[in-house]
Amino acid sequence: MRKRLTYSRNIFIPVTDVCRNRCDYCSFRRDDGRIIRRQEAADLLDRGAEAGCTEALFSLGEAPMEAEGFFRLLRLTGAGGLIDYLIELSELALERGLLPHTNAGLLSKEEMKRLAPYNGSMGLMLETTAEVEAHRSSPGKSPRLRVEAISAAGELSIPFTTGILVGIGETAEDRVRSIQAIKEIHEVYGHIQEVIVQPFDPKPDTPMACTPPSTAEVLAETVRMARSILPPEVAVQAPPNLADPLPLVEAGACDLGGISPVTPDWINPDRRWPTLEDLQTQLAGFDLLERLAVYPRYIDLGWYGEKTRDLVRRLAGPDGLLRRDRP
Repeated sequence: MRKRLTYSRNIFIPVTDVCRNRCDYCSFRRDDGRIIRRQEAADLLDRGAEAGCTEALFSLGEAPMEAEGFFRLLRLTGAGGLIDYLIELSELALERGLLPHTNAGLLSKEEMKRLAPYNGSMGLMLETTAEVEAHRSSPGKSPRLRVEAISAAGELSIPFTTGILVGIGETAEDRVRSIQAIKEIHEVYGHIQEVIVQPFDPKPDTPMACTPPSTAEVLAETVRMARSILPPEVAVQAPPNLADPLPLVEAGACDLGGISPVTPDWINPDRRWPTLEDLQTQLAGFDLLERLAVYPRYIDLGWYGEKTRDLVRRLAGPDGLLRRDRP
């Protein structure tokens, strides 16, 4: 029997590149940052809908309110606050038939509670439970704070994506501890739908520009380890624009994450998304199936946002994946 691999067709909306953190590997953050305007977001969402996307990934720097000058940018939108603006953008996505998935860094439980009704799912990368040099200027990358935030999402029954970043100064033992921490959170709340094994990608003009990325062997071993620790209902994801996906799916990855036919991966802009045709060639021995931003298990449980219910029911087939007969 052929193994199934899932993926989501998405549109990547970079809400703001203002961020309080200064991670040594990041090229997304800007001192002279910007915030996306409504019309720009609407235009991207229209393009995503026309290209058959079903997910709107809203990604932004963490706690931009703590960065100097952000409130001036926010005032230009006319929104009363960042969460208000994210809700407005989510409504624009829903109007166009796209399920929002918000990854906004550390949020309070109250902020997640406000956003949850408008999202099919949400996310926050754990990255690592280790204290690493790459995070020395990044207060939001405190392992304790991130574990607390992922747990708070569980208390709210939000279908959640998290993951680890491989090659930022952590050890193999640290990676095991990070996956174990995710498993323990899921055992309490049952809300982790997928765990990304994401390789560090060196960026020019960053402190880690000359740091070599992890080898294919290390990545495959990390996927095998994650698959052996995580419960079977939690998907292990391998982004196909950051590493050859074949050895990783052979090691146990079962999801390829969001693939956009319209926008780049704004976190790794030099790493182009493979086309679906390329992936079907690379992964000829596997069946590629399109899913929604919320996994079938959580559709069955009804954990997705209240404002997304009509759209989820319209998009989901009997198996919880994207309806095959969608017009």
